Amino acid sequence: MKKHHLILLTTALFITLFYGETAIGINLGVLGISYSILLLVETPKKNHSRNLLLLFVITVFSSFAFAWFGDFISGLALFTSLFLFALKAKNRELKSLLVIPLFIANFITFIGRFFKFDEWFPRKKTSGMTQKIISVFVIPFVFIAIFFGVYSLGSDHFSSFFSKWEFDLNLWEFFWITVLGFFLAFTVWNFKIYHLLFSFNHQLKNDFVNEDITQKPTYSFLDLNAERKSGVVSFIALNLLLLIFIVTFNYEQFVEISKNPNQLSAETHERVNAVILSIILAICVIMFYFKGNFNFDIESKSLKILAKIWIVLNAVLVISAVTKNSEYILNFGLTYKRLGVYAFLILALIGLILTFYKIHFRKTNAFLFNQMFWYFYGTMLVCSFVNWGGIITSHNMGRKDFALNYHQTAIDYSEKQLLDYAKQTKNETLRKQILLEIELKRENSFLSKTLYYETTPSK
Repeated sequence: MKKHHLILLTTALFITLFYGETAIGINLGVLGISYSILLLVETPKKNHSRNLLLLFVITVFSSFAFAWFGDFISGLALFTSLFLFALKAKNRELKSLLVIPLFIANFITFIGRFFKFDEWFPRKKTSGMTQKIISVFVIPFVFIAIFFGVYSLGSDHFSSFFSKWEFDLNLWEFFWITVLGFFLAFTVWNFKIYHLLFSFNHQLKNDFVNEDITQKPTYSFLDLNAERKSGVVSFIALNLLLLIFIVTFNYEQFVEISKNPNQLSAETHERVNAVILSIILAICVIMFYFKGNFNFDIESKSLKILAKIWIVLNAVLVISAVTKNSEYILNFGLTYKRLGVYAFLILALIGLILTFYKIHFRKTNAFLFNQMFWYFYGTMLVCSFVNWGGIITSHNMGRKDFALNYHQTAIDYSEKQLLDYAKQTKNETLRKQILLEIELKRENSFLSKTLYYETTPSK
């Protein structure tokens, strides 16, 4: 299909799926699957690869995940997967990390690119019938819709005159749904890869090339020996400092007298934040020293050993924080934040492992960003596929201090577990409340539904 055919087809599909709907649910899932299939079919065979097929499968599963839950994280996972798929379908050589600046740039330049008709609209002369349809119907309709809205805002009598007529079409809603659908379709099928991104792509290589291996000082005021000594002294001091911090951190966490839950919660989050910030800064320091020359410097063995020791000590710090978070969950139960702490600490540990790998196998700093992008993306996918609310409620139900009101109001997608809890405790009032909430969710039209509530017991 031609580019303009794809844009118009998917715009029409967007209007069909979202016009007149009260919520976003199955409709966005169907849209995601449709885009996935069209992208795969329209991708040239030379761009087909194992990664592209994997992205196709992930995008389809992300679409199902949104149709099932319909929450923010599922939507974010779906759009990220779709844009990654579109990027790799068009250019398999570009690093995935560039998907964010690429599509932000295309969002910003949408208006300018729209008026460059030669880039996305057929250049050959259209048939007489097509010209008549465009000139007599399409263009006048767009202008009439725009000015109808403007005049309706400026005159009550004008607005009331037309409101007396029995229109099934909500022009304002139709107009904005069309604009949004066209914007998405135009961005996916006609995005532009700016030349500046290709230069960035070169900078994001994972391995060094010959010009990077050349031994030369980073700064004019420090020669190589001085810079090497600076690194050795810095890492000796940082290792000693980190050892002291690990001892005091663990003493405060596991030895000091317990405080009340609120104080303990605040302090736990503060300490975890400190650990994560410490890991990020540690990786930045290592990237500063191992950005090029020292990866191949035969005299920097002691520097590499000290850096690896520092990585291992930081990993010990992460494990201490994971242990404390686990103890905290055993004492006070699961919450979204406590699960989030696990996620961030695991990502921090992965970052340290990749940094160790980078030093040992002489990888570029960009290698860390390229790899961590996929781990963050994978974390987002896991979060979108799993019903964490149900897990939290199931875990906490067996506790004597189970906070029923909190799980009813603050935890999503836990209705099945709460119905089990109502049955166990013979709480008829709770059972009726949950069933009423489920029925209200089911009242949405088919395309606005989320499949989770369709599979939840209603009796």
